[in-house]
Amino acid sequence: MKQLILKHKMSMIGFLLGAIVGYVYWMQVGCSSGTCAITASPWRSTLYGAMMGWLFLGIFKKEKSQPKDTQINLNNH
Repeated sequence: MKQLILKHKMSMIGFLLGAIVGYVYWMQVGCSSGTCAITASPWRSTLYGAMMGWLFLGIFKKEKSQPKDTQINLNNH
């Protein structure tokens, strides 16, 4: 479980921060008419923010490099 959390740490942080930002956006801006697809409901706004945060910070996940002997050398044809 600990390795899973460490492996996806940036995505989880993005999820939480995005959820907070989505909820705050709903509170501060929202949608007064109720016809806005995302911001009319606090649940949708929070989930949308969480998804965007997860995707955005998931980009910065570190990839493990391959050992030198398994990398393909494309310079030698």
